Amino acid sequence: MLNINELHDIFETIHHLFDVQPTAEITLEANPDDITKERLLIWQRFGINRLSIGIQSFNNDYLEYMNRIHTSEMAMKCVQESQSVGITDISIDLIYGVNPNHRKKPKRKPKNPPPMFKEAEMHRIWEKDLATAFKLNVPHVSSYCLTIEEDTVFGSWQKNNLIPEADDRFASKQFNTLRDEMLSHGFEQYEISNFARGQKYARHNTSYWLGEPYLGVGPSAHSFDGASRQFNVSNNAAYLKSLDEHVVPFQREVLTPENRFNELLMTGLRTIWGVAIEQLKATGISIPDEFYQTIKTFEKQDKLTLENEVLKLTDKGKFFADGIAAELFV
Repeated sequence: MLNINELHDIFETIHHLFDVQPTAEITLEANPDDITKERLLIWQRFGINRLSIGIQSFNNDYLEYMNRIHTSEMAMKCVQESQSVGITDISIDLIYGVNPNHRKKPKRKPKNPPPMFKEAEMHRIWEKDLATAFKLNVPHVSSYCLTIEEDTVFGSWQKNNLIPEADDRFASKQFNTLRDEMLSHGFEQYEISNFARGQKYARHNTSYWLGEPYLGVGPSAHSFDGASRQFNVSNNAAYLKSLDEHVVPFQREVLTPENRFNELLMTGLRTIWGVAIEQLKATGISIPDEFYQTIKTFEKQDKLTLENEVLKLTDKGKFFADGIAAELFV
């Protein structure tokens, strides 16, 4: 959505204020309908060397259902065009757990009713989405389970019984298919929802999971310095008005030792590196006996391992990550 002049101002300011490493990963997030050959060449001029593309699905019925304006053909073309100009470090987003079926007779007939699919057909669509991603030879895939927010079209459909509520069994099967297919095609599940080949981990996102500091710039952007979290006002007009007065409008939350302990636990468990007990102790928290007793319970359930004082989720435990972390919170 940024034009050449806006990109120029942003990157000129970045290079003026910071020393940018020659090997820096510079990612631009885009939708397939935003990507053209002309824009790709412009982006390259500013040093953008990685793209994160919101594809979601390669099935046109699913894309229409999810209110996406691009088509499967556009999704494939934008990846191929990016690769043709030399941007090969590409991540694509895919969504699983999409179940657009009617559950029962709706309270009222919608203007655009969602399509109907049999479960076997939905699994085939998911398998085909993955096969297409492998065929495109992208080194990184981020895949998330569809979640339905209340104040959305999906939320309205669900409220009127047009689509079923979340089905953990269905989503679990697709998650297992995702993991199995990714691993069989040489991808590493380095974070629960993220897969990379050739260690092409997303450096920016990895910093979140490993608890490293980061700086966010602009309306609603978040920053973290290791001890506190800062978030800018999300209202664009209010943000600009404050800047005119030479003030960055933000709120800050100073993290307690308990906050840091729980965050390290929650984010670290999501990764292949896990979380070291020493990291948790470094927050200043005295770890209670109940903590280790809970670990033993999850070990017996084959959901968690504690080896060399490092906690890691098992394959079985990855689908229950949030619940496991919550049980271990102090």
